[in-house]
Amino acid sequence: MRTIYDIAELRQALDGPKRQGQCIALVPTMGNLHAGHLALVESARARADLVVATIFVNPLQFGPDEDLDNYPRTLAADQAGLQAAGCDLLFTPDTATLYPRGLDVQTHVRVSGVSEGLCGGSRPGHFDGVATIVTMLFNLVQPDVACFGEKDYQQLAVIRQLVADLHFPIEIVGVPIVRADDGLALSSRNGYLNAEERGKAPGLYRTLCEVRDALEDGHPPQQAIDAALTRLVERGFKPDYLEVRRAHDLAPLDESSREAVILVAAHLGPARLIDNLSVSLPR
Repeated sequence: MRTIYDIAELRQALDGPKRQGQCIALVPTMGNLHAGHLALVESARARADLVVATIFVNPLQFGPDEDLDNYPRTLAADQAGLQAAGCDLLFTPDTATLYPRGLDVQTHVRVSGVSEGLCGGSRPGHFDGVATIVTMLFNLVQPDVACFGEKDYQQLAVIRQLVADLHFPIEIVGVPIVRADDGLALSSRNGYLNAEERGKAPGLYRTLCEVRDALEDGHPPQQAIDAALTRLVERGFKPDYLEVRRAHDLAPLDESSREAVILVAAHLGPARLIDNLSVSLPR
């Protein structure tokens, strides 16, 4: 696997494969990789001739009181994991390379509608930062396929809308959540949890399962949500949000809604954890 830090070198490395008509897959990450990230690489490997991963801790998607400075940087371990998973090329630039004029004057990309509420409501500007860096990486790599995890369900919806609105000729692949044996969705931020908190953390997924079961049994969504919020607090979480939305566009449910997704964000110790679970609503 080749590691590249410079934009000109990246373009040069991709020129030959593009001329040969190779299918290129992109896997954008912020590093500190776990099995969930590597599943993205494996999904990309199955779809493409050349797999490009990126590692960039993007300051535009962090709020002023968030964990930008403390976000784990583990490049050597990440390189080993990517190579073992079948990655061909790693692009890991620094901030000055991607934002040479500085963050205050950087052009931003905003995806209206689907980026609002949920994590977009709790983290103002977050999805503008995501949309901006993803647009930049799409321009630099010009992939045929890009793989993103379904754990960040709203992010995936934002990226799908971005690709549709800007007419990018890119297939967006959502890769299912990878969970620990106890159900906790794998996340780089799980490393912030101490042993006691890690023991409580699977309660987030259990709560989602309980909401799913209640909805499938015909309970009204708001009733199921209210009961689940109480259980989250009892399990040691500080809920940020817990909502049921239409699966395809994250709009509020209506009487015709059948395929839905339950989305949750909650604080546990120093970590803000997110998760989601799909559900089919009874007629």
